[in-house]
Amino acid sequence: MSRTFPHTNNLPREVSRRGLLRTAGGLTAALALGGATAALTGGTAGAAPATFTHPGMLHNAGDINRAKVRVAAGDDPWLSGWNRLTANSHSQSTWTPNPQATIYRGSGWPENYGILYNDIAAAYQNALRWVVGGTSANADCAVRILNAWANTLTSIQGSADRFLAAGIYGWEFCQAAELMRGYAGFDLAKFQQMMLNVFYPMNNDFVTRHNGACITNYWANWDLCNMASVLAIGILCDDGAKYDQAVNYFKTGAGNGSIQHAVPFLYSNVEGYDLGQWQESGRDQGHTMMGMGQMGAICEMAWNQGDDLYSYDSRRFFKAAQYVAKYNLGMDVPYTTYTWGSGTNCSQQSQTVIGSGSRGQVRPVWAMLHFHYNRRLYLDDKYISQMYYNLVAPEGGGGDYGSTSGGYDQLGFGTLMYAK
Repeated sequence: MSRTFPHTNNLPREVSRRGLLRTAGGLTAALALGGATAALTGGTAGAAPATFTHPGMLHNAGDINRAKVRVAAGDDPWLSGWNRLTANSHSQSTWTPNPQATIYRGSGWPENYGILYNDIAAAYQNALRWVVGGTSANADCAVRILNAWANTLTSIQGSADRFLAAGIYGWEFCQAAELMRGYAGFDLAKFQQMMLNVFYPMNNDFVTRHNGACITNYWANWDLCNMASVLAIGILCDDGAKYDQAVNYFKTGAGNGSIQHAVPFLYSNVEGYDLGQWQESGRDQGHTMMGMGQMGAICEMAWNQGDDLYSYDSRRFFKAAQYVAKYNLGMDVPYTTYTWGSGTNCSQQSQTVIGSGSRGQVRPVWAMLHFHYNRRLYLDDKYISQMYYNLVAPEGGGGDYGSTSGGYDQLGFGTLMYAK
């Protein structure tokens, strides 16, 4: 595998990853894309950047600068996105963290994982208010939350759902820490230790052993959230081996989170558009849209380190996102019977029709995809853009989409941070 420029027929050939990121953020020297540059100029194939870019997860320096300038100028849609952020109760600097030594997720266990995902949403949202609005009270709040958990959390327990907790909350927690990197009082080393000792061992165990089950037993999202956590931890800790582990799994992994397993069937020229059936499409649409957010997070983090997973395998993810958006807009899509092995003995299961449960559910996952494919690459993302503009914009985040875990499976606020 090798790092390449984005595959697009609509951009001049001389436009590079660095140029695209500059254009996206309106920033030049402050982008500090040393790692991305190394990757694009002949680094070892398949290897992590020689130097990681920071900030370089869901948001790069250009994203932050653009949002800061546009909000200060009162420009929409950034201002509308900012107003959604500041109206959210999680973004208030008075938020009080409630760290736990052990987090439990799973039926039959003393579940308390809601405490964690609410505190993560608060840490992230306060961090956003700091980097965009410059209010030190929000920065201090984010640091209080991050430090409190870093000094308290020792384990994640429960049923198999413990792996969902380790994956989703692992990558999300890292986003807030990345934004607060270098802020006075933030104990980055202690936080990194928590991620390496509590989250990563579980992430690694799942993607290598899958809880002792058949490799295809778990839905794509289980792999994806753990892959995203491994990737984020790799970036946060400047750990190239972990970064490569996640990127390589995306490309060639045996489980359902790898790109060809997550998008098992392709359809050419369906009413003028190429589509890709998502692995969970026969299950329900809430989990299918969750997959857009989990894979989108992986692609965006890799993009900000110089790897274009968004376009990997002839833009296979783009085709899947178009498929999911089209169906959730109320339109018909083709469906091929999906068959897989389940349990520990790979007992065969099949889904013969697309799942209609939660069809049209609103989740804040579409801004990231629309502004990448349409505004960075100038592609016709008809269904993604309709999903975003007709149902979602301006995007909120955790706390705006219900109080259960599904409303916190993605961090949101894409209108503020990705509009171009």
